[in-house]
Amino acid sequence: MDIEKQIEIIKNGAEEIVPESELKQKLLLAKKEDRPLRVKMGIDPTGTDVHIGHMVPIRKMRDFQDMGHTGVIIIGDFTARIGDPTGRDESRPPLTAEQTRENAATYMEQLYTVLDRDKTEIRWQSEWFDGLNLADVINLLGKFTLAQFLAHDTFRKRYENGLPLAMHELMYPVLQAYDSVAIDADIELGATEQKFNLLCGRDMLRYFGKPEQIAIMFPILLGTDGVNKMSKSMGNYVAVFDKPSDKYGKVMSIPDEIILNYYKYATRMTPEDISEIDRQLKSGENPKFIKQRLAREIVTLYDGESAAKEAEEEFNRVFSQRNIPTDIEEYVMDGSIWIVKLLTDSGLCQSSGEARRMLKQGAVKLDDEKLDDMDLNLEINHETILKVGKRRFLKLVPKE
Repeated sequence: MDIEKQIEIIKNGAEEIVPESELKQKLLLAKKEDRPLRVKMGIDPTGTDVHIGHMVPIRKMRDFQDMGHTGVIIIGDFTARIGDPTGRDESRPPLTAEQTRENAATYMEQLYTVLDRDKTEIRWQSEWFDGLNLADVINLLGKFTLAQFLAHDTFRKRYENGLPLAMHELMYPVLQAYDSVAIDADIELGATEQKFNLLCGRDMLRYFGKPEQIAIMFPILLGTDGVNKMSKSMGNYVAVFDKPSDKYGKVMSIPDEIILNYYKYATRMTPEDISEIDRQLKSGENPKFIKQRLAREIVTLYDGESAAKEAEEEFNRVFSQRNIPTDIEEYVMDGSIWIVKLLTDSGLCQSSGEARRMLKQGAVKLDDEKLDDMDLNLEINHETILKVGKRRFLKLVPKE
């Protein structure tokens, strides 16, 4: 593939490339030396669920792989114990090494729904940090100044607002930057809110006399509510391991205003295709049909065409014809149970907070009868359907 075409593919969906002027030079040098670029992305497996917002830069890594380059995933078994302070107003509880390894196994399984296993290199920070002594750590810290860190929004705001800012948190960007040195990164991928960390990587490579990496950044994907960034805690996410029908239904629930945003950052469509979608939206075409295509594209990306087709048929059957899904799970009721506990124990809601929010919004129904009493102790004597929102169903069955 010629260099100009590679650049076109790389820029598609990227918010910022620093410095963009060096990208062509980097690609030309790799071609001259007949070697693949090493495209780095670090992950802190602080949980087990990966959502499609996490996959925005991962899909770009796959683009690089399809062009013959190598994707290098850095598993932050050290930085996960610190917690990335970027964009956060509070410290994040550290993880144990065992938790990190358990989470990483599940995390990678989800990333491989997009990445090419044969062109993916997995590295652990412990490979190089286990061998560092205190003198090495002090040497790394000496590459940066406190002024540099306090110029960063996250650190400055927390300092100015009198919020806790632990010394170990200042180590996070330093450790992430050294990862680039350890694996000889040519390019690093990340979210726009990680710009400071990625640019520290450029500085660190220069301090060690190595070619500086190029930072390619991507926007944070909005959640299905269209307001907040996609997050499991907000309940506005589309998980990679969601059932195809759930993915489809969640995408169909997004506000019309963010349809184009999802096409741009959550699919593999070309800029020309996205321009055509934009034209259709502006010309007044029914957003429902445009959203259905979006849902098919996203489900196909992670689960294949046949799964996308089945998910669409199920969606049309359930929501267009107002039917109940054929494969809903059963929950055996043994006496009465507090409604909030029922919603969380059954998995219909991720947390008590979400359960209370759904009840308050009138989104919880029992056989189409709205439930809004948060103190309700529910008891049933026959099979009944509990529904949360438009897509979540559960068959309640009394214990015999």
